[in-house]
Amino acid sequence: MSQSVIQVDKLSKLYRLGEVSTGTISHDLNRWWHRVRGRDDPYAMVGQVNDRSRKGESDYAWALQDINFKVAQGEALGIIGRNGAGKSTLLKILSRVTAPTSGSIKVKGRIASLLEVGTGFHPELTGRENIFLNGAILGMRRHEIRQKLDEIVDFSGCAAYLDTPVKRYSSGMTVRLAFAVAAFLDAEILVIDEVLAVGDGEFQKKCLGKMTDVADSGRTLLFVSHNMGLISSLCKRVILLEEGRLSLDAPASEGVMSYYTHGRSTPYKADFSNRQRPLSGHGATLLAGAVEDLSGVAVAEIDIRSGFQVRMRYRLETDTRTGPFPNFHVTDSAGNYVFVTAPLNTRLLTGSGVYDAVCHIPGYLLNDGTYFIGLALTFMEKGVKVAFFEKDALCVNIIDPIHATLDSDRNGYSGHVPGPIRPRLDWCVSQLS
Repeated sequence: MSQSVIQVDKLSKLYRLGEVSTGTISHDLNRWWHRVRGRDDPYAMVGQVNDRSRKGESDYAWALQDINFKVAQGEALGIIGRNGAGKSTLLKILSRVTAPTSGSIKVKGRIASLLEVGTGFHPELTGRENIFLNGAILGMRRHEIRQKLDEIVDFSGCAAYLDTPVKRYSSGMTVRLAFAVAAFLDAEILVIDEVLAVGDGEFQKKCLGKMTDVADSGRTLLFVSHNMGLISSLCKRVILLEEGRLSLDAPASEGVMSYYTHGRSTPYKADFSNRQRPLSGHGATLLAGAVEDLSGVAVAEIDIRSGFQVRMRYRLETDTRTGPFPNFHVTDSAGNYVFVTAPLNTRLLTGSGVYDAVCHIPGYLLNDGTYFIGLALTFMEKGVKVAFFEKDALCVNIIDPIHATLDSDRNGYSGHVPGPIRPRLDWCVSQLS
């Protein structure tokens, strides 16, 4: 097992809301006196959980509280969580932009950080001067930076503006140059916050390719993003932060599922009958849904080689003339639609009552990854009328044990086949000579 290059132990960060310091001289002196005697901050004990959605009773909030994890050399670690969960604060502490309130961090190697657009850039200096400035901050010698200069400029695509002050750059140009500097200078650890969203699609692909190269070269990568597609494709492991606490340290597929379902314990099986306002329309109500194996058992993971089924239970309040048809939408972890089911090819049932609808999905259709299923009921009556649609009602992981084994061997093969679907099709092969 690779040795740890980052070790975080009982890390916490306390912020005062609304004011700088404690707000009074007497409180500042009291805090200083406790620190001199080696005691805990007297005002840290009244800190509340960092829930940005509601105002608490205390003026203090824990941006991070009791965080523990390790990162191995050459590992690509994804850090995910809702807005205000503490992701950026964690990266700022790791990058030594701010100090923790308590706890310790041990880092082996130089850290290159890209935390915000233009982090560390001086607006009055040119792009070229900022490259040398950032390199010096990272501890690089001038001749080392000069050796990398052409690669940095070429990757950023900002050659025409290299001798222009950065304050005249657009946000996209700034992040292009900042990423190029962080990625190409010889730091052992690369830390990237959610800044790549500023760049265009073509540049994001270049960045993803470069980050993959960084991870494959034995350097360590810490990546914060709300784009679960990028997280899934780049990182094998993620940590999930919720309200300043580390709630999950798991493989990427499990972490992405937990991020989307937001703590729901059984995302592959859901009961909608007890909600205060049932999802209903046109005399139909959604009652329940589940992802099941072929024996009818609700499961969270499906082997890519075997099929599975989606079950939906709904109620019709009154008889209908045409009857509704059940369907579902499948999206990948990046929120992209994979497919939507077509209408039933059987006779529609139109009487009032409770119905149980099951749809079979064959093996080797969906690629390995995390998928979300939205349940819907639709009437074909003078056009299309949707009775209800529950977006991301269910969640399922498709796993490929064969390619996972190949990937773990790392014999020059990545193991992951790109794309959301991977159908097994018949080929006809004949010998011509």
